[in-house]
Amino acid sequence: MPKVTYVSDAGEARVVDGLVGDSVMQTAVRNGVPGITGECGGVLSCATCHVFVDEADLDRLEPVSGLEDEMLDGTVVDRCPNSRLSCQIKLSDELGDLRVTTPEAQE
Repeated sequence: MPKVTYVSDAGEARVVDGLVGDSVMQTAVRNGVPGITGECGGVLSCATCHVFVDEADLDRLEPVSGLEDEMLDGTVVDRCPNSRLSCQIKLSDELGDLRVTTPEAQE
């Protein structure tokens, strides 16, 4: 079972067990993790699930799609090279554990 460590912008960490096939956003919302809103429910239309992926984990993720790249340009907190939309990161046994930091605001 993959685990996701969610780190708030204040540095508080919370480790959550994820389900294979679920997204990082779904896992956060289901477990009441603050800092990830997911207004659109994960259909890549709102950018309220913006996260900063730990640099050590970036190479293990699927590449950013063109639409995700466009949506990241519209986030409330400026994007960084490690910015991703958490609705687009699917958990898997192959991916393993993941660490993400939430921005100070989503809306």
